[in-house]
Amino acid sequence: METESDIIDAITHAEIVQSLSEKLKAYYIFPDVAEQICLRLQERLEGGEYTDITQGELLASVLTRHIREVNQDKHLIVRWYPELLPACEGAMQHNQEWLDAWHQRAELDNFGLHKAERLPGNVGYLDIREFYDPSWGGDTAVAAMSFLANTNVLIVDLRKCRGGDAAMVALISSYIFGGRRIHLNSFYWREQDIIEQSWTLPYIPGKHFGEKPVYVLTSKDTFSGAEEFAYNLKTRQRAIVVGETTGGGAHCGSLYRVHSHFNAFIPSGYPTNPITKTNWEGSGVTPDLSIPQEQAFKVAYSLALKSIIGNLGESPSEPFRNFLEEAQTALNGLETG
Repeated sequence: METESDIIDAITHAEIVQSLSEKLKAYYIFPDVAEQICLRLQERLEGGEYTDITQGELLASVLTRHIREVNQDKHLIVRWYPELLPACEGAMQHNQEWLDAWHQRAELDNFGLHKAERLPGNVGYLDIREFYDPSWGGDTAVAAMSFLANTNVLIVDLRKCRGGDAAMVALISSYIFGGRRIHLNSFYWREQDIIEQSWTLPYIPGKHFGEKPVYVLTSKDTFSGAEEFAYNLKTRQRAIVVGETTGGGAHCGSLYRVHSHFNAFIPSGYPTNPITKTNWEGSGVTPDLSIPQEQAFKVAYSLALKSIIGNLGESPSEPFRNFLEEAQTALNGLETG
């Protein structure tokens, strides 16, 4: 059922296109591309392509498709909301009302950390759905990594992770790199015209994971900050990536209000990896073991168990005999299941 806020008229079309164009020209990482996008939006507006679109959700979808046409930037997106968005100058992250609501959603999502588990055979499993700002979810991440520190192998599941904050990527990576200082990426930001380096942290609470094996699970839906995490570990040969080639979105930016019920995510920066001198924009992260995402966990878990069993040898000492049996039982279950 349509409500008054659902119906968009010609005046609203023009206001949205104008506001969106202003934000793109001011903030989009590539000014020349922004000009091309805005020119095409204006041509479509004047050509009447939006005239028959009266519903906000449909208009947002069409505008998203149009602003991605020039360079296929998957981070460029327009969203419609049935509720009135708070007024905001600049990025919506500067609006306290919006920030409070976002924090509440993050907390209910357990700051993106959906599962930290010891699997049979002493294999650690971490399911990450989003990398939230560590000033919010840092304690949760530290607790999860401390819990997993004594496992023999770690599986990080990013198959349903859509991205997030580079600082949280750096925090969790700090545990996996065994406390070593690693230059992860250099981020260029258009608005300030600066480059910021991202490194693993010089100090992390609790126990790090050491140099033990790590597997990272990916899917075609793995995106943005999740891709950074996988890309960082792959390029440093710190993890084996198992699954599907990821979505291919390396740019980073902010949300901007473009109308009373519309906002847009506009990239204003991009990373450069110190090893490859590039990033995963457009190409995604190619797995080391390319298999359908549905099979990725089973394959990684099987490989983890085999490595653990192999390291124990044929005649483990007394404390490890029950552990060997546990690992072998788990492996047998995978192979017969």
